[in-house]
Amino acid sequence: MAKVRVLVVEDSITIRKRLVEVLQADAGFQVVGEAEDGRQAIDRCLSLRPDAVTMDMMLPVMSGLAATEYIMAHCPTPILVVSASFNRGEVFKTYDALAAGAVEVIEKPTGNEAAGVWEQEFKSTLRIVSRVRVITHLRARLNGVREVKLPAAPLGRAREPGPMAVLAIGASTGGPNALVQVLSALPRELTAPVVVVLHIGSAFALPFAEWMGTQVARPVAYARGGEALGSLAGRIVLAPPDRHLIVRGGRLLLTDEAERHSCRPSVDVLFESVAASYGATAVGCLLSGMGRDGATGLLAMRRAGALTFAQDEATCVVYGMTRAAAEIGAAVRVLPPDQIGRHLAGLAAVAGGSGSR
Repeated sequence: MAKVRVLVVEDSITIRKRLVEVLQADAGFQVVGEAEDGRQAIDRCLSLRPDAVTMDMMLPVMSGLAATEYIMAHCPTPILVVSASFNRGEVFKTYDALAAGAVEVIEKPTGNEAAGVWEQEFKSTLRIVSRVRVITHLRARLNGVREVKLPAAPLGRAREPGPMAVLAIGASTGGPNALVQVLSALPRELTAPVVVVLHIGSAFALPFAEWMGTQVARPVAYARGGEALGSLAGRIVLAPPDRHLIVRGGRLLLTDEAERHSCRPSVDVLFESVAASYGATAVGCLLSGMGRDGATGLLAMRRAGALTFAQDEATCVVYGMTRAAAEIGAAVRVLPPDQIGRHLAGLAAVAGGSGSR
């Protein structure tokens, strides 16, 4: 098996040395270069063409965020952000890097981990990241609309454009950028609540709502459980870390039920509850992500008569969840996220949708 060729970007000599030592001790990796600032990161990525890059955010000369943006625009390479979660400013830059095309994030070692645990997670995550077929950001945008072939399984009748009672969105790897594109297109007069499941490491999850609010200029918060959907008009509500989010009886509920597809929160769990409670008055949207979570839930929504969208392959950072949805015919429309946003804006402009079921 070919070794994963890695460029390590970190300004701290101590941490950079540790990252390099961990990788060099594993026969499956080859450290092809090191960089201590963002400018070096770009130059060495262009010259060395590594399979993956580990990227710190707080770098001299040029920040890790700026380096990520340049790399993803000019020489797309899978990037694993290795960042601290205790610094709010660094966490926000990490979110920006994920939105710019970085594949995944892992917390820097703190020294308090059990022996070998962080190292194993780091290598495992880096292997997965290195296999992602990344896309060119800021340049690759499609204008076509593709309808997927209907599956043989019986479907409910997708509703005609009309009042949208609730919008349910699921995303994972590559999701932050797609989420921003979709949600930024929604009009201020939106009356439907937006419920979201995003897979993100728990160490980086809690400030995400605040960051998202700065990106979409709309109230964003984590669900507390018990909120009436009718009181959340136009608001974006996220599933909190390690809790399933469902809608039932017109309220948001949080559960600790078993993981689905190794995920909690699970997109499938949310979508299935929305299908059961809102049927044809709901809209579902599945965005970039690894694995299959969300595919069967989106199909349940479509069978209940909901209008369903999935992000297209060309704009997905990881074409996993949406591929699974396309294979079973769960999406009525498969589009780039900006076009999904425009379609949703048209639906949101129709008056009505109290979210009170």
